[in-house]
Amino acid sequence: MAPTRDEAWDLVQEWVQSDSLRKHLLGVEVGMRAYARRFGEDEELYGVTGLLHDLDYERYPDLETGHPRKALELFRERGYSQELIDAVAGHADFLGVPRESRMAKTLYAVDELSGFLAACALVRPTGIEGMTPKSVKKKLKQPSFAAGVDREEVRRGAEELGVGFDQHVGFLIAAMEERADELGLSAHQVAS
Repeated sequence: MAPTRDEAWDLVQEWVQSDSLRKHLLGVEVGMRAYARRFGEDEELYGVTGLLHDLDYERYPDLETGHPRKALELFRERGYSQELIDAVAGHADFLGVPRESRMAKTLYAVDELSGFLAACALVRPTGIEGMTPKSVKKKLKQPSFAAGVDREEVRRGAEELGVGFDQHVGFLIAAMEERADELGLSAHQVAS
């Protein structure tokens, strides 16, 4: 069993106060849904998994004892599907949970990259509109830009998913561009 989108969003509103983290969760949801459609997979399951993957990050940021363990406990208590639980556990390399399902690989591939794309969009006068894989790769080569993003994880995610890096970046840009207003990444939002 998985929560409905509304139930997942209610959890996000209860657990996450930070606007930037909420937007990150929405960005990952957008990417997960787009890939689910592309792969012919369960869009709702992919979407809520993306929406919930960092649910406990704000409350329990300690990676040694907290995130994502507290969220995983909650998901087990609520009887959420093992596929959702495994995907959320697998997005955290430090837990050592193998990413075996396509959904787990997709979450891993979308998570860091969607955050990086948002950072890129926020420094462009046109936001995410018109962003290209070439410009993203240029920013990836600048270690000081969005320094918290693990460049190796971004590349490994595309590899594990079995898609070319440029194709993956372009696909995720297109998905996020469709929901730019909701994600705070449209030209009029970043220019203000």
